[in-house]
Amino acid sequence: MGVALACSVLPDVDLAYFYLIDQRRHAHHDYLTHTPIFWLAIAGILAVGLIACRKSSWLIFVAMGLLSILLHLVLDTVAADIRWLYPFSDRAFNLVQVPALYQPWYLNFLFHWTSWIELAICLLGISIFLKDIFQTRPQ
Repeated sequence: MGVALACSVLPDVDLAYFYLIDQRRHAHHDYLTHTPIFWLAIAGILAVGLIACRKSSWLIFVAMGLLSILLHLVLDTVAADIRWLYPFSDRAFNLVQVPALYQPWYLNFLFHWTSWIELAICLLGISIFLKDIFQTRPQ
């Protein structure tokens, strides 16, 4: 679970570059860390390394990490442009456009109906976590 949770935020490590170096000139979803091919290559390299080191039992962690990263990209695709076919195509995919109605910019996402999807996912995770904690188990 820890690997899955840690990997689920890995595509957003590009925010450090976005704010500190790029000075917010380009949408951070346009960076390489928001393309599936980048993470498939990383997972492939890790898998080959683990197999070479005879640690194939650890491949489950690579698989869980990759699935978490791809889920992040799927969720980003709801309201942000994700280049799923890069480097074969620069076409960006998204399900809905969030109109720019408010300042600062993040209020546009906060007040858009798509934010309810993320809130529902968070509440589901919290409820499962709390149920697991408070559930009495026979000994």
